[in-house]
Amino acid sequence: MTMESFPPLMFAGLIIVMLIGFPVAFSLAALGLACGLYAIHMGWFPPEFMGALPQNVFGILSNDLLLAIPFFTMMGALLEKCGLAEDMLDSMGQLFGPIRGGLGYSVIIVGFILGAITGTVAGQVIAMAMISLPVMMRYGYNMRYATGVLAASGTITQVVPPSLVLVVLADQLGRSVGDMYKGAWGPSILQVLIFALYTFVLSRVKPHHVPGVPKDARTLQGWALWKKCLRGIIPSAILIFAVLGSMGGLPGMSRAIATPTEAGAMGAVGAFILAAMHRRLTWPLVREAMAGTARITAMVVFILIGSRVFSLVFQGVEGGRWIENMLSNLPGGQVGFLLVVNVFIFFLAFFLDFFEIAFIILPLLGPVADKMGIDLIWFGVMLCVNMQTSFMHPPFGFALFYLRGISDTLFKNGSLPKKVESKDIYMGAIPWVAMQLILVAVVIFVPETVTIFLEKEQPVDLNKATELLQEMGSGRTVEQAPAPDGTPASAAEEDPMDVFKRAAEQDAAKK
Repeated sequence: MTMESFPPLMFAGLIIVMLIGFPVAFSLAALGLACGLYAIHMGWFPPEFMGALPQNVFGILSNDLLLAIPFFTMMGALLEKCGLAEDMLDSMGQLFGPIRGGLGYSVIIVGFILGAITGTVAGQVIAMAMISLPVMMRYGYNMRYATGVLAASGTITQVVPPSLVLVVLADQLGRSVGDMYKGAWGPSILQVLIFALYTFVLSRVKPHHVPGVPKDARTLQGWALWKKCLRGIIPSAILIFAVLGSMGGLPGMSRAIATPTEAGAMGAVGAFILAAMHRRLTWPLVREAMAGTARITAMVVFILIGSRVFSLVFQGVEGGRWIENMLSNLPGGQVGFLLVVNVFIFFLAFFLDFFEIAFIILPLLGPVADKMGIDLIWFGVMLCVNMQTSFMHPPFGFALFYLRGISDTLFKNGSLPKKVESKDIYMGAIPWVAMQLILVAVVIFVPETVTIFLEKEQPVDLNKATELLQEMGSGRTVEQAPAPDGTPASAAEEDPMDVFKRAAEQDAAKK
């Protein structure tokens, strides 16, 4: 066996090991160490190469940006359990309910808002299903539409800032978290509009699938209803704007006054305040949120360690060059590369969640995208949009599992008049997965959906710079004094204007 044929075998082994079902973090580490020992035995790299592994892992774990993960997770866990979803869904359902598809609109809007403040798919799907699914069934909503909109609206949280996925992507691609958040605003808003448009079309084509709720079913009217809506939205909006604005993650902001870690800590404190405002800040709630945060943080850290072990050996046998040669020579240039990568990620998401994809696959694809001249913010947001489909894939989508579990519970306690069949959940998810893929295509072919809110690089105007320097009188040749050791200097050095123009041209060419 040659070293040139070993990287594809390592990659195939990676897929096989992950399909076995053993925890991914330990599978990655074991595969990486085994391949490393074999590579040392074959003489492809010296044993000292593996000696750098402890320092490499320590360097990754000492990254301050990773501290933002437990803070944002704690923020989402607290807000998920403090009753915010229930209050919003109740008020929004009464506000939009009387129009056809109104309950669907309310679920989509609340899913968007909750996605910005909780960031957890499981809690969001479960909370919205507990409140909205019985109401939708009571008023005759089509079962497949109801299950599909609940699952899809829960997955919006992966794209809406301050999504935890975007923090991980920014870290892996070496880009600013604030810029990644700015880039995600366009696709996240587009996703909501696509979902709402589908609901609107369905309400016109098949109005009996999404009927309006009778106005007499409202328990609140007028200002009392608006007051309840605003009471849930305004404090949440203030918290989101404060967190995102502090790290420059809002459109139109060019400066950050806090790091992502500091912004996450501020968001966690704000979550405590919001929970207290809703009078649900109790010790059991805090303890449960802390336990959930510890589980997610530990999972992320161990996946990161395992992926680092594997990637170190993979790069040692020149796997990066194999990936680059394979993907950079695809027909179609950038578009061909992006299409192949997105198809690959789409099918890989059947078996892996977004953390595993981000830590394992992204370090292999990011350098290739960068060398091909693809904006890494655009690339990262595009993959984030794609990875949200991992929660919706029949039959492995976790959002569908959560919906399956909560619907069974609701039926057993009498909240649902009939049992929700698995085929309704799976078939109901298909149109929403198609809409998510439509958004992926839009982001690929219209990159402005991501870059519209990003800072534009100012090109160097060589003519204007030349005129400015000439006005300053710097266009003359300069006599250089002899060196201190008496070595004579040349009588005339190169014109500073020529030096400046050449440096500016080189800088512009790099950009």
